[in-house]
Amino acid sequence: MSKSVLFRARVPADRLKKAEKVFSKLGMKTSDAFNIFLAQVELRKDLPFSITSKPEPLLTTAQQGKAWEEALGEY
Repeated sequence: MSKSVLFRARVPADRLKKAEKVFSKLGMKTSDAFNIFLAQVELRKDLPFSITSKPEPLLTTAQQGKAWEEALGEY
């Protein structure tokens, strides 16, 4: 088993609380989510998402449904 280290970061309390609610719904702890993030960085040798000052607009519910149907077929 590899050696582990304690990592500490200062984050806004409300951001952490909101994130912990999402992690809890997924059955994980904050440390699990952070380890997943680091594993993805390691695998990709890059961030696992794009960072931009000009993000693409979010899809509407109808657009999401159409994209899913085109990709997976009719439900």
